[in-house]
Amino acid sequence: MAPVLLLAGCMMVGPDFTRPHAPLAAKWRESGLPEVATTPQEDAHWWTVFNDPVLTRLIQSAYAQNLPLRQAGVRVLQARAQLGVALGEFYPQQQVLTSNVSYNRLPVSIPYLPFTNNYWQASFGAAAGWEIDIWGKLRRAIQSADDSYLASIADYDNVLVSLTADVAANYVQLRTLQKQIVIARANVEREREAVAIARARFEGGVVSERDVDQALNVLTATEATVPQLTIQIAQAKNEITLLLGLPPGQLDGMLAGPADIPIAPARVAVGIPADLLRRRPDIRAAELQAAAQCAQIGFAKADLYPTFTLTGNVGTISTNVAEANLGDLFNAGTLAYNVGPALQWNILNYGQITNNVRVQDAAFQGLLINYQNTVLKAQAEVENALALFIQSRKQADDLSRSVQAATGALNVAMIQYTQGIADFTTVLTAEQNLFQAQNNLAVAMGNIPQGLIAAYRAMGGGWQIRQGHDLVPAQTREEMARRTNWSSLLTPVDLLQPRTPGLPSPKDEGPLVRPPQW
Repeated sequence: MAPVLLLAGCMMVGPDFTRPHAPLAAKWRESGLPEVATTPQEDAHWWTVFNDPVLTRLIQSAYAQNLPLRQAGVRVLQARAQLGVALGEFYPQQQVLTSNVSYNRLPVSIPYLPFTNNYWQASFGAAAGWEIDIWGKLRRAIQSADDSYLASIADYDNVLVSLTADVAANYVQLRTLQKQIVIARANVEREREAVAIARARFEGGVVSERDVDQALNVLTATEATVPQLTIQIAQAKNEITLLLGLPPGQLDGMLAGPADIPIAPARVAVGIPADLLRRRPDIRAAELQAAAQCAQIGFAKADLYPTFTLTGNVGTISTNVAEANLGDLFNAGTLAYNVGPALQWNILNYGQITNNVRVQDAAFQGLLINYQNTVLKAQAEVENALALFIQSRKQADDLSRSVQAATGALNVAMIQYTQGIADFTTVLTAEQNLFQAQNNLAVAMGNIPQGLIAAYRAMGGGWQIRQGHDLVPAQTREEMARRTNWSSLLTPVDLLQPRTPGLPSPKDEGPLVRPPQW
């Protein structure tokens, strides 16, 4: 164990990773508004703020069955196994057992042996080679694999954030469309009554046939919105079934209950912009990807220095030539061995190694920029979501008054028309205005929860529900275990659970010198 401890103290070439500076606003632009609270909020189950049991059931089903989420979980296992490969490279890289039995016949024209040209030979031995990690190349590889593994967990969390938000957004969209189709059908009935009134007045000789034709024009236009809304409802249901990992047509039973648009609370707690660095998995993943690439610079740079390797061979050899006995293979007299250090230095690499270091450094710089852009994008997404949430609520208030006014205008117009003191165009305009106002109100009512959902997505809420659970379901683990010996890696619990609130820091990776994992 002493050589391993000695290696742990050796130098490591290449830069050490530090979290890059990210441009962060001090506060949200909406801070101070009554709809926005800057206090931190536990958003692990943010969808429960809607008090909609159907939505909760849909999200639970999606978490249990969504196929892209399972795929992300399998990628975590893949990264975990790749970390095991990197750990194994730190130890003797070549370990070979050899055994051989052969019958040999040498040409009689060249008397190699004075006794016979035909003989048996047997050998048994072992060889090993260990590249000593003087410059930290192999430890940088472990460091990179560690960060890549943690990044795969952050990617899984990001998929989970998107999944919960997508299910909620599509559910709200479905409920909004269902509200719109109810409005459309109610207006169809109202407009049919207007057609009947216009036809009766035409048949009574009070008005011309133009009133009937105009009424039919408005009616059929409204009727035409029903098939279009029906198409959109079917598409929304199919999107939800896809998110739930179900074939089309198996959603209706889960949607039983009132088809109301979910009601959002009056306020949303968003904390401060700096909280995004802790809460958003995509920011975490971008940071870890940069950290993994930073280690690759040192891995490449170590090739500029000489490598030191300990090599050794031990074995026995026997033959039946002359007085030798083939059965003496395991006797002490047939033992042979050699051991010693070796040095290799690629001194004429024509700049290949140096340019490879530059390649890795440029890739690292690109990932640093990606991290900064991810932080900026996250802040923009929060601002956009807050604007949608706040302004949709104000829009809904205005449209509610608009619907009330349009309803009153239609009632007055219809009375005046039947009394012969108003033109039928006034009735038609009032009908169209009411339908448009009701439809706009339904869309605005749907945009309020959509804005809240977008805010929770932008703040990175929802990934916490995977804590305490395996990333891959039992059925998939059993299938993989039947196919391949995964040992304990199918449940990688060692680095799954953050040790501090929120996400782990890059220093939560394991020690660089660890026993190999079989």
